[in-house]
Amino acid sequence: MAFSLNTDITEGMAMDIVIDTATLIWAVLLALGIPTSITSFFFWRLKRKIEKQESERDKKEAARRQNEIIVIENVMAAIALSEATAKAVQRIPDARCNGDMHAALEYATQIKHKHREFITKHGIEALY
Repeated sequence: MAFSLNTDITEGMAMDIVIDTATLIWAVLLALGIPTSITSFFFWRLKRKIEKQESERDKKEAARRQNEIIVIENVMAAIALSEATAKAVQRIPDARCNGDMHAALEYATQIKHKHREFITKHGIEALY
């Protein structure tokens, strides 16, 4: 099946354009396919960019969690060191510890246990 188009370009001259069905179907498919392919390409690029950003965000989140664990361990180590120092100073006979050191030692021990209970109850992973 062929389609024919008769157009008058100038007076007295006629031009026939004949397009067969296969060429017409090919032209329609091509006209529909090119915009779809371009749109698909841009959506693919957008999806890839979003996935890359999510991957980077996940890496940063994992590093932040690890940092949080290290900070908590450092705080616990500092409290343990200060408790050990306070107890060592208390054992020195000539040190004459006042009530401030005893109160600070008691407060540090209380806060340490309170923090440990909180971490045990909730867990680091459950916090985030």
